[in-house]
Amino acid sequence: MVNIIVPIVVGAGGFYLWRKQRQKRQLQFIENYQFPSMLLERVKKKHDYLSDDDLQKVAEAMRDYFYICNLAKGKMVAMPSEIVDVLWHEFILFTRAYEKFCDQALGRFLHHTPTEAMPQKSQATEGIKRAWRLACAKANINPKKPNKLPLLFAIDTLLNIENGFKYRLDCRHTPYQSSSQDGKSGCAGYCATDIGCASGCVGASGNSADGGFFGGDSDSGGFFGGGDSSCSSGCSGGCGGD
Repeated sequence: MVNIIVPIVVGAGGFYLWRKQRQKRQLQFIENYQFPSMLLERVKKKHDYLSDDDLQKVAEAMRDYFYICNLAKGKMVAMPSEIVDVLWHEFILFTRAYEKFCDQALGRFLHHTPTEAMPQKSQATEGIKRAWRLACAKANINPKKPNKLPLLFAIDTLLNIENGFKYRLDCRHTPYQSSSQDGKSGCAGYCATDIGCASGCVGASGNSADGGFFGGDSDSGGFFGGGDSSCSSGCSGGCGGD
């Protein structure tokens, strides 16, 4: 019996190490990846006020998104940025290059799915919570008491993107609303400390950093639950990947 168990244990350990090494190579590939200049040029055509430095910020945030998708291991990960989603759309149009990138970066094809097409509305909410946790982990930010926003959650505000997803660190006590053109009150931003009201685009990827520091898979509760947010589901929208 012992002679049977030992090879199984050794084999399982070897497989685990192989997976960890593969993920390490994938994450290094993502962090070092340079998007073709034509992709950034196409983004600039749609947002001509962006400088070259701005476009590099967008590319950096796009790498961050793919990075956390790798960590998520197949679970939905929301895209919290309008401008990064524009770059994602452009990348997908170059089908061969995108497929090759996904294979090297994720070991799978990362699909892009509109929120409306998701089987359950809760998937978008879970995806944005997961994006927050993983983006905070990558930036060494405490998701429960953030002192700044991860780039993915900050970039639309940083670059003043029209119709972008604008986040604040805490708007529980200072409702973040503005008057719309018709005089009605509209949601001008999302609470980073009450992510449940936010939305965006979602990519399906994974589940690795959900444990430990984050207290397990807290998609349905924890620091995301409660809060007196000024945002509502009517302020959200977008797409997602699965």
